[in-house]
Amino acid sequence: MVLSELAARLNCAEYKNWVKAGHCLLLLRGCLQGFVGREVLAFHRSLLAAAPGLGPRAACRSGSRCSPRARQFQPQCQVCAEWKREILKHHTSRNGDVHWGNCRPVRWPVDAWEVAKAFMPRGLADKTRPEECDAVALLSLINSCDHFEVDRKKVTEVIKCRNEIMHSSEMKVSSVWLRDFQMKIQNFLNEFKNIPEIVAVYSQIEKFIYSVTQQLLTSDWAVYIPEEDQPDGCDYKTGVYLSEHQVNEIEMELLKEKLQELYLQAKGQEVLPEEILNQLEVVKEFLRNNEDLRNGLTEDMQKLDSLHQQPQKLDSKEPRAQTPEGKA
Repeated sequence: MVLSELAARLNCAEYKNWVKAGHCLLLLRGCLQGFVGREVLAFHRSLLAAAPGLGPRAACRSGSRCSPRARQFQPQCQVCAEWKREILKHHTSRNGDVHWGNCRPVRWPVDAWEVAKAFMPRGLADKTRPEECDAVALLSLINSCDHFEVDRKKVTEVIKCRNEIMHSSEMKVSSVWLRDFQMKIQNFLNEFKNIPEIVAVYSQIEKFIYSVTQQLLTSDWAVYIPEEDQPDGCDYKTGVYLSEHQVNEIEMELLKEKLQELYLQAKGQEVLPEEILNQLEVVKEFLRNNEDLRNGLTEDMQKLDSLHQQPQKLDSKEPRAQTPEGKA
């Protein structure tokens, strides 16, 4: 049953394109995690070197009163106020559009990742290291923090592509879109060749993303399925082979990220409730026809359903996010 359901899904070229594009983002995430983790530590060290008074001996004097909410943060102690000023000094968002709710300011003197989350999209308060973050979180950090010397237009282009992948209501993209995505992700990766401090990392990115991405985007990307269940037009002589388990894992990760995106949009009231419900219904219909995926997403669907059954508990105080990197 699992194989026949997978075969039917891969028989749709536009759905297969959607999964290919998502897989490239998953590979990109894996390559960026180590690099971003090291750079965040270096950035934190540079902040402490420039302002020694903000180091481990500094302590928040106001406790829970220095707790941010969404984009709002009014420090109640001098240490947190100084940290906020330092973070804004290095933030590329000149209008102060910062998701302070991601952070625990009391940890800023000793935890580099808590500082990094001020440069990332909403919904990351529980993430304690780069390995727990998706691609758009890492890309947004690179885009929003001036420690990273890159062409930000190339970063935002990849972020926009990611948002289009996640916001595709039918989970389909065209071959033309996919080729454009290939160009944008390769343009982004080429940025790393020209930055001396991360030249050593580029070979890793090139090995695991650049060449692999090109293969994935331009091949038939076959998955081995018994002859009676094979998708139409699949050439196993030229395809890139993945087991059905590998493809299923990719699909699950993408769908989980999509549902989390819908949850955050609904909780923050970033789009009209009717739009959320329409998108949710499309996903439900898709899962009704694909039991192999539905069984692994029960908890995610219940979380969304529960939110809509209790609309009075939605956080109506956070403004709607419309910036390219802020949609995620």
